[in-house]
Amino acid sequence: MVETPFAGQSEIEIPASTTLMDLIDQRVAAHGDDVVYRYADYSRASNGEYHELTWSEFQLRVCAVAARIQQVSAPGDRVAVLCPHGLDYVVAFFAAIAAGAIAVPLFTPDEPGHSDRLRAVLTDSAPAVVLTTVGSAPGVRQFYGHRPGASRPRILAVDAVPAALEASWRRPDSTADSIAYLQYTSGSTRTPAGVEITHRAVATNLLQLSDALGLDANCRGVTWLPLFHDMGLLCVILPMVCGRYLTLLSPSAFIRRPYRWIKELGAKPGDVGIFSAAPNFAFEYAATRGRPAEGVALDLSKVIGLINGSEPVTVSAMRTFTEAFAPYGLPGSAIKPCYGMAEATVFVSATQAEVAARVVHVDRERLNAGRMVRVGSERENAVAQVSCGYLARSQWAVIADPETGKERPDGAVGEIWLHGGNLGVGYWNRPDETVKTFRNKLVRRLVEDSHADGVPTEARWLRTGDFGAYLDGQLYVTGRVKDLVIVDGRNHYPQDLEHSAQDASTALRPGFVAAFSVPANEIPGSDRPAASEDNSDQLVIVAERGAGIGKVDPDLVISRVRAALTQRHGVPVRDLVLVPAGSIPRTSSGKIARRACRAAYLNGAFTRTAVHR
Repeated sequence: MVETPFAGQSEIEIPASTTLMDLIDQRVAAHGDDVVYRYADYSRASNGEYHELTWSEFQLRVCAVAARIQQVSAPGDRVAVLCPHGLDYVVAFFAAIAAGAIAVPLFTPDEPGHSDRLRAVLTDSAPAVVLTTVGSAPGVRQFYGHRPGASRPRILAVDAVPAALEASWRRPDSTADSIAYLQYTSGSTRTPAGVEITHRAVATNLLQLSDALGLDANCRGVTWLPLFHDMGLLCVILPMVCGRYLTLLSPSAFIRRPYRWIKELGAKPGDVGIFSAAPNFAFEYAATRGRPAEGVALDLSKVIGLINGSEPVTVSAMRTFTEAFAPYGLPGSAIKPCYGMAEATVFVSATQAEVAARVVHVDRERLNAGRMVRVGSERENAVAQVSCGYLARSQWAVIADPETGKERPDGAVGEIWLHGGNLGVGYWNRPDETVKTFRNKLVRRLVEDSHADGVPTEARWLRTGDFGAYLDGQLYVTGRVKDLVIVDGRNHYPQDLEHSAQDASTALRPGFVAAFSVPANEIPGSDRPAASEDNSDQLVIVAERGAGIGKVDPDLVISRVRAALTQRHGVPVRDLVLVPAGSIPRTSSGKIARRACRAAYLNGAFTRTAVHR
């Protein structure tokens, strides 16, 4: 199954007994002396220090740590991973699964800006064991210091576990339908919830992704994504089914010098294909600050797939990145806009291998009214939509009316509902939310051209909370259901409003603009009293100021933004708040947390650099 995952199968079928440990066994048997993980450590050397693990070394360390976990826990206990980014993290994650426990991939307490999320997730998952490293252990113990001793989990340093313990490891009685790990959501629309990911779900998703991007045993990967994030985690698990080895960098290494990522994408002897993944902002950032120095040799001709996901994909980011690195051989088809979510392990659809991303322009008014109608890009009311490609093998997605549960035809916008073996089974300890999200019935299918064909009528469907539509067989994601801005009875997608605001003035920090609606009588500092009967929704824009614009007249900036949104969208801006850089809350995956931003606005938490209502 590893070298030829499908072997002629039309659909992906995971045997009932298959677990991630079986996949490791197969890889060790075939490639024991080959490198599987390579970590570029920039913490002590500007050029990086490389640390490697072969398959045999990796299996030995995983089983040794798993044996230690088994000594202090029971099967099914949660085991949290609070390791720094690196090879110890990868070993700890797989060791928790190899012990028969449920892994909870997280991060160390010193991760800036996420301590509240860490506390919430640890309270929700109640781990019996916490895995960390010798260097991070004091901080982890301090984090738990306020708790009574009896309620604290056992804290183990994975880099202190002797290899000799491997001999005492016992293979757990896990099956394909056992929960392998809890993938906590980013919290963009609610407090984090732990998605229960089974061995079957992750194995299915691995094969779906490798098939969609055309990956095989000769490819290699590169990632700097956080390992607790669903897309970063799947990159780490992907060597279980394909690829030569995976190179890891830390997120901070990328942010400080994005060329480090680009350098690792460069071809080396023996390379056939190179793949990676990143959120949309990273492509524009790398194009601006990640180009090689003059005279430095760089060959990007072997890059076959750069997954662009986790946040809305913009035409400008794809164009800027492609133009920046085309002189170094980057194929025009390299960037692959994708759609995915934690509830589906991560991957749902992608632009096909060797095919450039598709962009269409549709009428804004018709889109806001629930229809995708193509128009010329020169039209004043045209808005660009980037295709998320075709569905993965053994994945079904219908566009449903969110109120009635009836399937909508191609071209009509509705909520995306999913079915497939890659879906999680529910939310940890949240039975009501599990039923509402994972166990929905499609009330009525289309008589012809239904996207539910092949799915039993009694099957359960996952409600994604995302609006989308099909056009010419490809899936387009138009926005989050809960983020929709409704003013004067008209729908507006927040990212559309945010892009227009950003385009109106270079004084706004790109990618750091939030649009949402607020009842008129709840606007802070409004001349309308709170008891006013005027509860009509009004548009509010919160935008971070760009660097180096201290002398720019804020009134001029705000006037331009207001004029642009009135002219382009026909919607007045009730309040526009300019705030310092770093003010707008973001999720753990880097998305604008609009609901958290709205709450901060209503609470008066923003420090305004300009007041203009």
